[in-house]
Amino acid sequence: MSLDFHASHSTFSDPGDLARLYTDLPRDPAQLARISRNLLIHRLEGELFGHAHPTDRLHNDAETRYVDGILRILVGRNDAPLDRRREVGDRFVGICRDFSLLHCSLLRHAGVPARIRIGFADYWGSDGFHGDHVVTEYWDEGRGWLLADAQLADPFVTDHWKVDFDPMDVPRDRFLVAGEAWRAIRERGADPATFGLHGPEEGPLWGERYVSGSIRLDLAALNKVETLLWDVWGEAEGEPGEPLPEAARAFYDHVAPVVSGDVNLAAARRLFAGDDTLRTPRTVTSYAPFNGPNLVTLR
Repeated sequence: MSLDFHASHSTFSDPGDLARLYTDLPRDPAQLARISRNLLIHRLEGELFGHAHPTDRLHNDAETRYVDGILRILVGRNDAPLDRRREVGDRFVGICRDFSLLHCSLLRHAGVPARIRIGFADYWGSDGFHGDHVVTEYWDEGRGWLLADAQLADPFVTDHWKVDFDPMDVPRDRFLVAGEAWRAIRERGADPATFGLHGPEEGPLWGERYVSGSIRLDLAALNKVETLLWDVWGEAEGEPGEPLPEAARAFYDHVAPVVSGDVNLAAARRLFAGDDTLRTPRTVTSYAPFNGPNLVTLR
């Protein structure tokens, strides 16, 4: 059931009438990761690539929730086949979620079961810190579910970050899905301050409250609801950076194992469908980093 479910498109990964752009693309997950990498550039990679992002692209590209929108932007800038590496100025200016969602879309179109996973990576240069990140999880016939980081699918980027593993097989102790990050904090004594968008010295986006939001996003993604990372629902009372109430901690102690380890899709789907805190509502609050908060009704 899980493989069939994740081999088909979601509303977010469906290329729609631009599926024609996927014609004649390879089926190999590594090649598809490189295609995604060569079409996109991260908001924070301008200096790395010697490029200054135009302000409108920096602010607005990554507000694109759906793959068909990403593809329209790409072909509007350069209508070459998707397997043609784009110059930096022709790329979609996104974040980790966009690399992974496009990779996931390409994989699903090729019939390879795939899903995006929200969690925390330790390989972006901050010693001991686990930064908010998104990767692809894809099915390998010989080994089962593997994690792939399409953002690392360019050797130039891999070398820059001194990554010492295969980006198509990210070690599970280097990228912790959100449920595992929660369990590391609650069960194994990990410092909550080492999980987040940044550390406490830079603002409130870290710790248990931040990880609980990532659990909601990851559970939604397992159910093929692959929202923006700043789409928010179901938050416990309190401000960013404040400790979670004990009742909320107990709640996520129950949820975290469902989205950890070898995920039981049936259990994840029951949990998502049956809980108003976890299930993505039709309208979410989007805290757009550059454009400010607004209510968004999803497709």
